[in-house]
Amino acid sequence: MSKAKPTKLPKIFKRERTPRLHIVAWILLPIVRLMFKVVPHGHEKLPKKGAYVLVGNHVTNVDPLAVAYFGYYILRRAPHFLAKESLFRVPFVGFVLRMGGQIPVFRGGGAKNDDSLRLAHKFLKAGHTINIFPEGTLTREPDLWPMRGKSGAVRLALETDVPVYAIAHWGAEKILPRYGSKFRPGFWKHVDILVGDEIDLSPYRGHHLSASELTEATELVMTKITELVEQLRGEKAPAVRYNPAHSGQSVTGNFVKAEKAAAAQAAKAAAVDAKKASK
Repeated sequence: MSKAKPTKLPKIFKRERTPRLHIVAWILLPIVRLMFKVVPHGHEKLPKKGAYVLVGNHVTNVDPLAVAYFGYYILRRAPHFLAKESLFRVPFVGFVLRMGGQIPVFRGGGAKNDDSLRLAHKFLKAGHTINIFPEGTLTREPDLWPMRGKSGAVRLALETDVPVYAIAHWGAEKILPRYGSKFRPGFWKHVDILVGDEIDLSPYRGHHLSASELTEATELVMTKITELVEQLRGEKAPAVRYNPAHSGQSVTGNFVKAEKAAAAQAAKAAAVDAKKASK
C-alpha cells in the first residue's frame, strides 16, 4: 500500500492576486453567489495595501467561503487562511486550497506546524493578509456567540508587527447550521460582514509577552469580535465568555456528533443494566 503524498506548502508570490487565484475565483464565485449574498459594512477601514491579520467569529463551515468572497471580491485582496491539513487531501477541495494559496495546519503540531507558521510569517512580510478564526474551531457556545479564543492570531501579528482588524459575520448559519447537514442556500440570503477599527495592541508590542499578557491580548481580540457580532445581531452576548473545557467538551472535532454518540452509548448501557436487573 503506497503512502499518501505529503501536503505541499504554497508558494509566495510578490503579486497577491495571481493567475492561480483568478482560476479559483472563476470556479467559486458563481457558486458562492448562488448560495448567499455578502453584504459588507465598514470595509473602507481596511488597508488597500500592506499586511494585516483579519480575525473573525466562526459559526459554520460556510464562514470561510463568505470571508474569502469578501476578501477577494470586495477588498480586492488575496485571502489566505490557515486550514487543517486533512482538507488538502479531499478531492477538488485540496486543489482549490492549493491553487488559492491557503496554508495547511497539521494535526498534532510539531515541526510541520512550525513550517506552516513560518510560512504565515513570510506571507505577512511579503505584504499579504492572513485570515484567522481565533476560536480555532466552530463555536461551542449554545447560542452561537464567540467563545474563548486561542493565542495564535495575536502571536502572529505581534511577531510580525502588523495590525489586527476584527470582523464579524452573521447569516451563514441560516445556510448551513453549525455541524448540521441541512444545506439551505439562496442567492437572496444575506451574510452581513461588519469591519471594526484596528485593534490597539500597542501595550503588547515590542517586548516578550508573559503568559498573562498573551491571555489579555487574546481576550481583547475576542471582545472586539464579540462587540461587532452584537451590532449585527442587535443583542448582547453573555457576560461570561464560553469555554468548552469548563463544560467537558472537546476543543476540536464535531462535538455535536460526539455528544450524540456518547448519549447513545449511555442509553445502551442503561438498557443492558435494566435487563440484567429484571432477571
